[in-house]
Amino acid sequence: MAYHLQRLRKKHQRILFVCGISHYPRIMALLSSTQAQPIGRQRRDGVILAHLHERSSREIMSEIPYLAAAFETQRHELLTLWREQPDGSPPLDRLNQHETLFQDAARQHLQNSQEEVTLQQLAVLRRFARNYALVQGFLAPDFYQLVVAARGAVDDNYGYEIWDLGSRYPWQEENPTLPTIELRGEDLFLNQKKIRFHRRFSTMRRRLVPVPAKKRRSQEQRPGEWQRQWQGHMICSYPPEDIVIEGWGHYIKKKAGQILAAENSRTVPFTSSLMDGIDLRETIRNWHEGKLYVKENWSLRGKVGSVVLIFDEDLPAESEAERFPWRVTWLGEHEQESDMAFYATPSGQHFVGPGISRCQYGGFMLTYPPMRVYDIWQDSFFDIASTKSERLLLAAIDYCEQAQIAYIAAKPPRSWCHTVASRYRKKIIYLPIGMFSPVFLKKIRTFHVLDGHHVREVAGEYI
Repeated sequence: MAYHLQRLRKKHQRILFVCGISHYPRIMALLSSTQAQPIGRQRRDGVILAHLHERSSREIMSEIPYLAAAFETQRHELLTLWREQPDGSPPLDRLNQHETLFQDAARQHLQNSQEEVTLQQLAVLRRFARNYALVQGFLAPDFYQLVVAARGAVDDNYGYEIWDLGSRYPWQEENPTLPTIELRGEDLFLNQKKIRFHRRFSTMRRRLVPVPAKKRRSQEQRPGEWQRQWQGHMICSYPPEDIVIEGWGHYIKKKAGQILAAENSRTVPFTSSLMDGIDLRETIRNWHEGKLYVKENWSLRGKVGSVVLIFDEDLPAESEAERFPWRVTWLGEHEQESDMAFYATPSGQHFVGPGISRCQYGGFMLTYPPMRVYDIWQDSFFDIASTKSERLLLAAIDYCEQAQIAYIAAKPPRSWCHTVASRYRKKIIYLPIGMFSPVFLKKIRTFHVLDGHHVREVAGEYI
């Protein structure tokens, strides 16, 4: 009724409408918004068959285009299976297709942004999307909820990849034989929500007139020229990266000290002494008891003297090669630098400039003070270690002049490493690598090796 009244209102100025008194409030409410035409037999003129524009297929399809494409691809197999086993479980599961979309978008994200989506981020994404759907009253998340969850669990770049792949309908033609029609969601009165992506771009758009700040970078005259010039006899590090690594090492020492302090304290009800102060958190938590809680901190023996960070333990199968075969021990150049031992991808393979090789850490060890460490990879004293990460940890224990060693990795060290540390009257503090920012870890994992101190003068133009 409301639809027909709206049509009559466009043609006539005054309309007489007679209806039941119980229908009147609802009809008046419906007249305030545009109504869709009721379903029924209609005779229409000028109806044509048209090709839907690609932009419209991303916007107005009732099902996620990615899922619709998966169904169309397997249509014949699905229909055959349903005819033979009508009571069987559906082989095309919506949640499985969501998982496939996550993986495809992760590969696209790695290719376009050079950033890997971790398993932890995917787990957060699944949990986010599921809870969002349940809060909205759905059994499974819709496309908007998937995109919002991807953006929240990873970043805007990955959220865009989810939208781009999920809304892409593969059967689009550049020159269709049918006339092309473009529709928006507003044309069909669809319930739409807008989402904005604040994407990060790795490179700037090319300028019309390039203006170098100092001088133009030299380029390879022939492919492989920089690699042929590489000698590798007097290698050194890039000082700005050294500053970042040393700053992170000091932060880890402070972080481990805070964790140790929390472990070496206790909270008890107030009796006669305030000890080391009132524990406000515990007092508020037990407010119903009407008691004050105080904290007692026990003194700590020593500080953190060595830091070990393991990105990848690099445990290849028998038929596989090591991903991080390069093993090096570096000595600090001054009192503000630590001695360092690491395993990484080989130098002299990937170049960003003349005499500048880009590498990636598999793991490294920092120990203070500098100028004390012998080459741990040649030292037979550490041959009891079965992996490169254990060798770094044993060296950190042996060269540590303090009582604690911070060990950051995905897995804790084996029990015999704790036994070795206890015999040296030292303690290993294990910190899961997941508690640190993956963005910053990715930043410090990549480093550059210079073919001599003279390269430092021009390295800043390439790195």
